[in-house]
Amino acid sequence: MARSLPKPLPPAAALAMADAGTRAGEAREPWVLARDAAVIGLLYGSGLRIAEALGILRADAPTGTADGLTVTGKGGKMRSVPVLAPVRRAIEEYLALCPWNLPGTGPLFVGQKGGPLSPRIIQLAVEGLRGALGLDARATPHALRHSFATHLLSRGGELRAIQELLGHASLSTTQIYTQVDAARLMAAYDSVHPRARA
Repeated sequence: MARSLPKPLPPAAALAMADAGTRAGEAREPWVLARDAAVIGLLYGSGLRIAEALGILRADAPTGTADGLTVTGKGGKMRSVPVLAPVRRAIEEYLALCPWNLPGTGPLFVGQKGGPLSPRIIQLAVEGLRGALGLDARATPHALRHSFATHLLSRGGELRAIQELLGHASLSTTQIYTQVDAARLMAAYDSVHPRARA
């Protein structure tokens, strides 16, 4: 059976999801909004799976001048990923606001009571953002990872580099993003080229 293509978000929507200001009107504590923005920023800015982001230890938090992070992916496979300056700032803001004392060997991201953060909390945050931004049900935390790969590819990123960043064992797994980009290009062609409508 043919695999369905990943559904990336438009770049503006992905950026809005990672912006703590998008949820500023919600009746939530500022540190919770900052935490969610930092996690979502890692999903989109570094292409992490939700479990990878929530598995980061406090001692490994990318802050200050750190521009990378080592994460443990599927099968215990470790890989290095970049951490963009806006994502670092989001993590630093979360740490400044977090009311809990986070030991170095404990999780970077914690829940309301100071324990490990549940993936479901981030899924609910994304659901709320999806409604606020008028996105469909395909806008999930994992869609941010798809968006990371698709947006890199559409901007000229090399497939092998994207494979390494995503932690895919096989290049064929990463190649599905070339089909997403080709489908996007054909849709743009069909919508604007005069000969496409002939």
